[in-house]
Amino acid sequence: MDVMGDMANLFGTGRFAQPSGQEDTADEAQEAADEAAEEVRRRLAADAGDVEAMSVLGAMLLRRGDFDGAESHLRAATAAGDRAAANNLGVLLHQRGYADEAAGWWRIAAVAGSAAAAHALGRHFRERGDEPAAEYWLCQSAEQGHVLGAYALADLLEHRGDDAGAERWMRAAAERGHREAAYRLARTLDRRAGRKAEDDGAAPAEGAEQWYRQAAARGHRRAALHLGAILEKRGELKEAGRWYLTSAKDGEARAACALGFLLRDAGDTESAAVWWLRAAQDGDGNAANALGALHAERGETQTAERWYRAAMDAGDDNGAYNLGLLCAEQGRTAQAEQWYRRAAYAGHREASNALAILLLQSGDETGAEPWFSKAAEAGSVDAAFNLGILHAGRHEDRAALRWYERAAAAGHTEAALQVGMARLRDGDEREAERFLRCAAGGGSAEAAYRLATVLDARRPPPPAHELGEPARERSECEEWYERAASQGHRRAQVRVGMLAAARGDVVEAAQWYREAAEAGSRNGAFNLGLLLAREGSEPEAVVWWRRAADAGHGRAALRLALVCARRGELAEGQRWADRAVSLGPREVAERAARLRDALRQELSA
Repeated sequence: MDVMGDMANLFGTGRFAQPSGQEDTADEAQEAADEAAEEVRRRLAADAGDVEAMSVLGAMLLRRGDFDGAESHLRAATAAGDRAAANNLGVLLHQRGYADEAAGWWRIAAVAGSAAAAHALGRHFRERGDEPAAEYWLCQSAEQGHVLGAYALADLLEHRGDDAGAERWMRAAAERGHREAAYRLARTLDRRAGRKAEDDGAAPAEGAEQWYRQAAARGHRRAALHLGAILEKRGELKEAGRWYLTSAKDGEARAACALGFLLRDAGDTESAAVWWLRAAQDGDGNAANALGALHAERGETQTAERWYRAAMDAGDDNGAYNLGLLCAEQGRTAQAEQWYRRAAYAGHREASNALAILLLQSGDETGAEPWFSKAAEAGSVDAAFNLGILHAGRHEDRAALRWYERAAAAGHTEAALQVGMARLRDGDEREAERFLRCAAGGGSAEAAYRLATVLDARRPPPPAHELGEPARERSECEEWYERAASQGHRRAQVRVGMLAAARGDVVEAAQWYREAAEAGSRNGAFNLGLLLAREGSEPEAVVWWRRAADAGHGRAALRLALVCARRGELAEGQRWADRAVSLGPREVAERAARLRDALRQELSA
C-alpha cells in the first residue's frame, strides 16, 4: 500500500514544514482545526486497523515531534507492509540516535521500491565511509526520479572526481527544482568556461546564468550574488542591483559590498556607505577597504585607518596596502614602508611595487630591484615598466627593452612608447609604428607626435594646388599631430601651426603657435613672431622673438639683431648678434657674426 506516498520530501532534508508567518491568524486557526480533525479521523481509522491511517497518523505525530506516539503507529503499519511507514520509522530511529536500526528499516523500504528510503540508506552508508554501498543506493534513488537522491549522488561522484557523472546527476536534480544543485551546476559551468577562456579565449558559459537564476529565484543567496555579477558585467545594472539587494538582505556580505559599489557608481555615496558598513560588520574586507577609502577622501584619516585595520583583520591584504598609501600621503614614510612590507610579504603585488618605489626614492636601488621583480613576476604591469626604467638608467638597454616589451604587451601606454622609440633607433620602422599606435591609442601625446612624424616622413609631397581645386583632405599624420597638439604637446602644436600656415590659414596657425609659445615652446614663440611680422605686427613679434631668444633660440636672437640694426639701436643689435653667434646653428652663427662685425664697425666709425 502506497496511497500517501513516501515521506522523504518531508523528512529527508531535516527541515519540517512550518506555518507561513504571512498568513492571517484566522487562516492559521482554521488550518490547526482542520489538522486536528484529520488527526481524529486517522486515529479512529487506525484503531479500526486501517494500515494507511496508521502510516499517515505516525507521520503526523513524527512531524509534531511526538516520537513515542508516532513509533507505535509506524511499527504497526510497517509490520503490515507499508513502505512509507518503514521509511518514516527509519527517520524516527535515526533522529533518536539508532542509526543502524534505522538503516535496517530503510533497507526494507528501499527494497520495496521506496526512492526516499534508498536516498536515506545511501546517505547512511556515505556517513559510514562505505562509498560503494552509498553509490548503489543513491543510484537506486536517483534513477527513480528522487531529487535528493540525484543531488546526493552527484555530490558523491564529484567527491570521487567523476566530473561527467556528477554533472549529469546535478543537472537532473536542478531540473527537478533543487536549488543547491542548480547553484553548483552553474558554478561547474562557470569554472569550466573560465578555464576554457584562459586556454582559447572562449566566451563565458551560456547555461550558467540560467541555473543561477533558477537557484536565486528559490532563495539561494550566493546564486543571487553571482547572477548580479553577471548582469552587472553585461551592463544591466538595474536588474543586477535587484539581485544584489535580494542576496544582501539574506545576509550575503559580498552582495552588500557589491551593491555598495553599484550605488557609489550611480552617485549615491550615502546609501553605498550603509551597505558597505553592513558588509564590513559581517567581516567583508573589501567593504571595510571601501569605507576606509570613502573616509580618506573626506579627510577623515583616523576613521579611514580604523577601517583599513578592520580589512586587515578580515584577512584582506589590501588593508595593509591602503594603510601604506595613507601614511605615504601624510609623509609618514617609515610607517608607509612598514605597511607596504606587510602587504608585500603576503604577496600583494602593488604593495611590492609601491615598496620598491619608496626604497628607490630613498636611494636604495639595490633593495628596490627585488621588490620590483617580485611585483612584475606576479603580474604588475607598473612594476615591469619600472624595472625597464631602472635598467635604462644603468644603460642596460637590452634588459630595459625586455621589461618594456612585457609591460607593453599588457597594455602599458608609456612602455609601448619606449618600445616604439627603441625600434625607431634600431631602424625597424614597421614595428616602431605598431607600438607607437598602441601607445597613441592609449592616450600618449608623445606617441601620437612620434607616430605622426613617422607617417609624415613616409607621405609623398603634396601636388601643386591649382585655382578652383577643392581643398585636400587631411592626412593621417595630420590627425595624429592634431591629437597630440590637443593634449598639450608643444612640438605637435608647432607642427600643426606650420601645416595650417602652409594651407594659408593664418588664424589657426597663430592660435597653435601662441598656445605652444605660452606653454614654453621657443619654436612656437619664434614662429608666432614670424607670422606677426608678416602680418605687420612687428612690435608684438619682437616680444615673442625676445622670449624665444631668452630660451636659447638662435634664429630669434638673429631676428632681434636685425630689427635693432634697422632701428639704429646698434649696441643692442650687437648684443643680440653675439647671442645668436653663441646659440647657433652654424649658418645662423655665420650670419650673426657678419652682422655683429658690421655693427661693430658702424659703432667705431
